[in-house]
Amino acid sequence: MNSLNAVSPIDGRYRSKCEPLARYFSEGALIKYRVRVEVEYFIALASQLSGVRPELAQVAGKAEPLRDIYRHFTDDDALAIKEIEKTTNHDVKAVEYFLKGKFDAMGLSALKEFIHFGLTSQDINNTSVPLSMMECHREVLMPGYQRILALLDERAEEWKDIPMLAHTHGQPASPTTLGKEWGVFAYRLRKQIEELGRIPFTAKFGGATGNFNAHRVAFPEMDWRDFGNRFVSDHLGLVRQQLTTQIENYDMMAAYFDCCKRINVILIDLCRDVWTYVSMEYFKQKIKAGEVGSSAMPHKVNPIDFENAEGNLGLANAIFEHLSHKLPVSRMQRDLTDSTVSRNIGVPIAHTLISLASLEKGLGKLLLNEQALYDDLDRNWAVVAEAIQTILRSVGYPNPYEALKQLTRTNEKVTASTIATFVDGLDVDAEVKQRLKAITPHNYIGYSL
Repeated sequence: MNSLNAVSPIDGRYRSKCEPLARYFSEGALIKYRVRVEVEYFIALASQLSGVRPELAQVAGKAEPLRDIYRHFTDDDALAIKEIEKTTNHDVKAVEYFLKGKFDAMGLSALKEFIHFGLTSQDINNTSVPLSMMECHREVLMPGYQRILALLDERAEEWKDIPMLAHTHGQPASPTTLGKEWGVFAYRLRKQIEELGRIPFTAKFGGATGNFNAHRVAFPEMDWRDFGNRFVSDHLGLVRQQLTTQIENYDMMAAYFDCCKRINVILIDLCRDVWTYVSMEYFKQKIKAGEVGSSAMPHKVNPIDFENAEGNLGLANAIFEHLSHKLPVSRMQRDLTDSTVSRNIGVPIAHTLISLASLEKGLGKLLLNEQALYDDLDRNWAVVAEAIQTILRSVGYPNPYEALKQLTRTNEKVTASTIATFVDGLDVDAEVKQRLKAITPHNYIGYSL
């Protein structure tokens, strides 16, 4: 397959942007994670049982060669497991048989029945998938979000002293600063990134229906819940769910998807605002030689990066929404609907990565058109009415709101001259008049950031 034959743009047009995700969410990656969990479980189990099964004591000296099975896992290994699956018609059982072959080659044939001992396939899947998510989160997704946050912080600081006309309900409103408006997005994004970082990656590990039935009947003297907790934490870096059915509860995974969705909604909001500012000519865009904005209109430079980002964020969120609603729901102790759905966890993350790349590119192309912001403020002197009526209230002037309402709504165009004439006609001290006349749309900005 090449990119021209791919059904999904994730593996086609946008493959280069999504390439890192293959390490976590491809079929080969899932198989490798399963092998990793099985090997780590065998090593931990051997340590747990070496006191009652002395032959398992030898595993301690072979732990690193055993780990090399997944450390040096190849595409050929994955294909070998897929070949076994053609017979077993069960993907996790195929991994077990693959490892038994490896044990034969390592001279560990007498111990191979302790591979997958007492487990169900979901003990492997429900540790492999959150493990892949955790590592993708740390190595790919979180750094991507952090890069956008850093860009927003930089722009907020750079533009904190540039006044800008605000718009509420699509109409001119009390001025703000360009940097502060970017700071709002940075603030929101930072808070949700912090929330995302607090969500634990949890796993189900407790045998067929979650009670360690097989483990307890075979070795009743062992504390299997304590073993499960230590194995999941120490060997995999996850948090074990204490009470489950045959599958994990998926509640923390749903929380993760919902938080990603909130972050993406903030970024959609950012894309739409920047798109609007470009249309208002507050920003121009760097032009790359040879690029075409429109096939028909030579003058256009479309804000395509923000449009691409918005579209892919919407796709990501639609799938995140389904994942967070579907995965925590399962009939009785187990049905298989989660199995096919969880194979798509990489899809919304891929669309998120595509959007982050587009957004990063778009933000890097923005050129501030400060004159446009200045001119827009200068055309809207009516926005200082709030400042004037508030000062008049503070000095006890009667009905200031109503006076400014009449001024700003009856005049066809409020200008600097209109405001000055109004102030001159007020029955207030000269010092107050001087304060009022000092107010302009360009300096009435409150805190700049």
